[in-house]
Amino acid sequence: MPTVPMTAFNFACPRCRGPLTAVSQAAYQCTEDRLTFTCEAGIWRFLLPERAAYFQQFIQEYETVRQAEGWGGPTAAYYRTLPFVTTGAHREIWHIRARSYQALQAQVVEPMIKARARPLHILDMGAGNGWLSNRLALAGHQVAAIDLLTNAHDGLGVWRQYEAAFTAVQAEFDYLPLAPIQADLLIYNGALHYAASYETTLREGLRVLRADGQVVIMDSPIYRDGGSGQQMIQERQQQFQQAFGFTGNATPHENFLTFARLAALAEKVGLRWRFIQPTYGWRWAARPWLARLRGQREPATFALVVGQVAG
Repeated sequence: MPTVPMTAFNFACPRCRGPLTAVSQAAYQCTEDRLTFTCEAGIWRFLLPERAAYFQQFIQEYETVRQAEGWGGPTAAYYRTLPFVTTGAHREIWHIRARSYQALQAQVVEPMIKARARPLHILDMGAGNGWLSNRLALAGHQVAAIDLLTNAHDGLGVWRQYEAAFTAVQAEFDYLPLAPIQADLLIYNGALHYAASYETTLREGLRVLRADGQVVIMDSPIYRDGGSGQQMIQERQQQFQQAFGFTGNATPHENFLTFARLAALAEKVGLRWRFIQPTYGWRWAARPWLARLRGQREPATFALVVGQVAG
């Protein structure tokens, strides 16, 4: 188990974005807002009090669903193999994650290392159990894993199971506890679709990104037809209502992307997108054809959407 590291990131108050004063090795204070932020069980707690109350029901429902679906693993060895899982109930999902990770490494991370001739400062946004943060930290990068969940089987608390040290931070996308212009790479790791407003979330991410940095949207569902995305939401809400007694919409989310939405976002926030399409095998490639034959809605596609500030 790695020790809790001194972070390589410059923290700031998530409310006012002002500087913080270190009062100990495990606590910062914002004198402007009279707030104290502490490191508890190896996780920096930067979720604002009113936002913690706002997300309470969402977190409870999300953890209920994830536990029922059997996420997490019994041993450190399990977490250290992620995303290269070949057995278990979620092996098909992890297969997609593994291919996305390989494309990320080959077509985004490695070229950035070559261009900079140094390791990167990376934000793993929506880090979940921290598998991606561990992989990137093992390669020598400085990584901050950012998520709302802190539990020890499917959230940031899993940091204890890994070989590599990274900075675990409980925070939300729209109120990042970071000073500006310090990250080389922002990776929305299967998580951007949980944003209430893509534009707000991306603008906040760009605030902490270096001018020559990149944004990656990874493993969020993309549709050509927004109607298919809306149908997906209805299907999921019905499934959750039947299985758990709630619809899973305790807080608003955009839930999916379309190519038209991505084009509009690029215009609004000043990004240029490029698309990287990993290959997932012939069964995955056949899904749209089978859906049309069966009269079903369009299935989601997953790609790496890589953004760079438009110059």
